[in-house]
Amino acid sequence: MPQTVIENPILNSPFAEPGRHFRFSDEGITNEIVDERRTSTYFVPIPASKKKSKQLALQVTEWTQDRVKPNDFINDVRGYVDTWRKGGYRDVTTTTRQLLDYWRDPDRDRKLFFCQIEALETAIFIAEVAPKYHPNVITQLRAFNDASNPLLYRVALKMATGAGKTVVMAMLIAWQALNKLANPQDARFSDAFLIVTPGITIRDRLRVLLPNDPQNYYRERDVLPSELLVELGKAKIIIANFHGFTLRDPGDASRLTKSILARGGESPTKETSGAMVRRVCRELGNKKNIIVINDEAHH
Repeated sequence: MPQTVIENPILNSPFAEPGRHFRFSDEGITNEIVDERRTSTYFVPIPASKKKSKQLALQVTEWTQDRVKPNDFINDVRGYVDTWRKGGYRDVTTTTRQLLDYWRDPDRDRKLFFCQIEALETAIFIAEVAPKYHPNVITQLRAFNDASNPLLYRVALKMATGAGKTVVMAMLIAWQALNKLANPQDARFSDAFLIVTPGITIRDRLRVLLPNDPQNYYRERDVLPSELLVELGKAKIIIANFHGFTLRDPGDASRLTKSILARGGESPTKETSGAMVRRVCRELGNKKNIIVINDEAHH
């Protein structure tokens, strides 16, 4: 494959919707600029026909157009959100409208990236707009979940490294919590959050999502005006390392005694799943409809 030299790979401002991209050809990326946003696609790796040690060798660098597939669902939702944005964010709550206006204020000293705002626009669209105007979006999301995670409804926001996803998490918490506090009967929103992290280092780093933290992002990154930050303090937010979800065995018996009692099964002294949830989530009290944010989910 011929090597392509791109002198300046930056084509777009981080504060505006991308409007240019480098074209892919049958040989790979080119330095030809296309004056439009790139559609969401994914590459399907296909084993090459060469044999090596009686096994097919996977040539991951040999991409061709027939291996590129569009993410139809993502592209459809992106189009719906774009139309809804240009139409003035119709059919959202007063609180949501206030937040969107604040985040998109052109006079902000600390502007948010377009990708951060679009991530929130998409989450808001799915929760507040799609059920009424695009129910097919909800139907497809539930079908995707049923195929992969039965009984567990999840929505993934995939963002590039450096895009500022911690700020996006702060925006998500603010949007959900402030709407719930403004209208406690609205089941679309929650003011209880469990943030799951892949390690202690990231857990400590995410303390900026706690409204009472001195370096909280709501103030530091101007996610909320000061009067709304006081209200956000009423929300319940727990940050937990995922290792905390391991069932513990607090019994004082020796390992041999526990083995005999277990008789090849689970130790009778090991905590139950319910006890584990009460231990990890005790600060949430009797809260229901809890939003779980799984940071760095690929870990």
